[in-house]
Amino acid sequence: MTQSTCSTPRLSPLNGKPVLLGFDGADMSSDAGLTLLREIERRAGLAQRLADCLHDPRDPAKVQHSLCDIIRFRIMMIAAGYEDGNDATALRHDPSFRRVMPESW
Repeated sequence: MTQSTCSTPRLSPLNGKPVLLGFDGADMSSDAGLTLLREIERRAGLAQRLADCLHDPRDPAKVQHSLCDIIRFRIMMIAAGYEDGNDATALRHDPSFRRVMPESW
């Protein structure tokens, strides 16, 4: 029996560690596709480009999350099917979402 292999896309390291995609694991997340989407977003710079178009009236001394990170999180939520935004508090603890967001989340 021949085992087929295919190459997986190269992803940017996360905290200095390589990120690998695999489809042979026992435990999988329905939101694992966010890892690939995050890579596409990072390369396209969509969240940063949107943030650059908006004025952020918040006091910088009191800002915990940048406007770019908030937009990125919202993009990921919509892509994962959480279009209402009312799941944000729960999703910030979700492993798939934590993997694609900065450590400050």
